[in-house]
Amino acid sequence: MDIAAQSMKTPNPDIIQILNPADCFTLAMDEEIRQEQMPGSLCGFALELSKPPDIAALEQRITEFGERFPLAFASLQQRGKRFFWCTREQKHPLFYQHTKTNNADETSFHKDAVVKLLNHKQARETIAPVEFHLISSATKTTFLMRWIHPFCDARGADLILKYLCTESLTARNRFDQPKLEPLVNKQLAKYKWWQKVSLFLKAKRYISKLDSLQSIIHADTSLAPQQLNFNTYTLSPEQTQVINALARQQVGLTGTSLYYVGCFMRALHKMNPKQPGEAYCTPYAFNLRKNKALSPLLSNHVAPLFAQAPKTLLNDKTALFEHLKQQSMHTLREKLDYAFLPVMWAASWLSLEQHGEKLRKSMRSGTERSSFWFSDIGHVDLSSSVFLGSDITKIYHLCQISSPPALAFLSCQFNKQLTFSYNFIEPLFSQKWIERLHQNMLEELLTP
Repeated sequence: MDIAAQSMKTPNPDIIQILNPADCFTLAMDEEIRQEQMPGSLCGFALELSKPPDIAALEQRITEFGERFPLAFASLQQRGKRFFWCTREQKHPLFYQHTKTNNADETSFHKDAVVKLLNHKQARETIAPVEFHLISSATKTTFLMRWIHPFCDARGADLILKYLCTESLTARNRFDQPKLEPLVNKQLAKYKWWQKVSLFLKAKRYISKLDSLQSIIHADTSLAPQQLNFNTYTLSPEQTQVINALARQQVGLTGTSLYYVGCFMRALHKMNPKQPGEAYCTPYAFNLRKNKALSPLLSNHVAPLFAQAPKTLLNDKTALFEHLKQQSMHTLREKLDYAFLPVMWAASWLSLEQHGEKLRKSMRSGTERSSFWFSDIGHVDLSSSVFLGSDITKIYHLCQISSPPALAFLSCQFNKQLTFSYNFIEPLFSQKWIERLHQNMLEELLTP
């Protein structure tokens, strides 16, 4: 009997909680990234502010958050075959300040500080699940929340920031603790054993169909990854309005993410139409939690669904969007999101190496399954555009990536403006390449 099994019978005083099946998925990707000598699955959520916030109030709010959610101080450790959130001997700081005293090149200082924090290498057992960094210079202020992906997802991070932005103590007290029973297990309990087997086989057929086409990868895989970098672009309210109207026209009210995915596929195709491969394939997530849920940690939402389009469709924009819509409708109709529940549960018992390989590599060819990573946060709702006395002027997201694909496209909308964040691994991609890609993306998004 391994330590994990023993812990279920004998309480272990330093174990807070076992890692749930959905978070095993993100931990497997953390391991994949670490195997490439990169920092693991670090993510970031940045707010650019009009001026420094009330520092004393910010420190007090972060301290309160740590007291409310002590998992923020936990250590992720392996015991036997399983992983657990465990208590530490000593609590680490949650809040850090980085200050530049002169006016020279403030923009570079802020970006370099964020890049450094997202590329910081640290052992999984000692890294903080979440940290908050205030980066200040003469006329610029950036507030960065950095977390490790098994701790929470982008929606969870959004809720943590929403908690920090909420002025009312009564409203903050509505944010609840994560339920002990993982949502994957809770949903699986609704099915009989033979239904679970049926779901498992359905998911297996879905992946086999995806793997019948080899994914197009634009990264220069002859080069070793060195660091994550990012470019962010905030569009004007007018551009955002046009894009929202075109998205509704092309994919309907609920398909905005498909509009971004399709346009990004076409933008990539323009970079090199002769790039080897048969289709663009990108993973996306579905959310198991209820819409109004206010539990920011351990959100259990991730499942490896994919949007895929053959290269032959890319020149016909109308046909491409129709294909992506039909694919999405089929996914919902066949409940392929729930078909992955038994797969996620079973995979949580694999080693991280086995789990990661099955997630990333095509069963047919053994090559990378994903052409790029994608996340659409949607409309960011922080209850207020004011952060402890300072106006929020811009929001952007960041994430470490496996290589290949070495490229992630993250989008969100705040104050009626879209922000796109291109996360890429150097030298597999370059700044100039990403700038050209963004111009292609704008052309695709804004052209009927």
